[in-house]
Amino acid sequence: MSELLDLGPSTRQLGDLVRSVRDDQLGLPTPCPDYTLGDLLDHIDGLSQAFTSAATKQLPDGAGDLAPTGDASRLGDDWRDRIPARLAELAAAWRDPAAWSGMTMAGPVEMPGEIAGLVALDEIVVHGWDVAAALGAPFDVDEASIAGAAAFVAMFTDDDRGDAFGAAQPTAADATPLDRLVAGTGRNPAWTAPPA
Repeated sequence: MSELLDLGPSTRQLGDLVRSVRDDQLGLPTPCPDYTLGDLLDHIDGLSQAFTSAATKQLPDGAGDLAPTGDASRLGDDWRDRIPARLAELAAAWRDPAAWSGMTMAGPVEMPGEIAGLVALDEIVVHGWDVAAALGAPFDVDEASIAGAAAFVAMFTDDDRGDAFGAAQPTAADATPLDRLVAGTGRNPAWTAPPA
């Protein structure tokens, strides 16, 4: 299934959300408890670079030492253009069938290319939902992207979730596939920003 996945639809959705963020919204809370919206955008910027390198297997020096933690102070002035452009580069890199084969690295973790592609897709879809939730905006990601991300999340049992996700949250019987994915990563699909 992963060889057929196109990260373009989900990266375009996330890129559009990034462009819509105003400066006065960078301090908004997100479903990621330790991240403001600005921190989350910096994390997305970093993971876009890390997973583009993972796809091309052209890893920069020291790539194994880097963990894409978010810090809004690193955003700089051009983030509204830079992050969507890096997301587009990420999608383009994963359109090469060679990206999905062999071994590669994303940050300090070595993994098969096929798994790295699913991780990248999961990061984009779930953090896209995080950004949309923080903004109170819709996130209309395509079904194939949700299914691909869900395939990655389904690899983890309750006993081996470790630091990847929090405990899976319950969902209603009529929950959407996106809500089920989000809940599977430990998020509450009904999350809304707390009152200011």
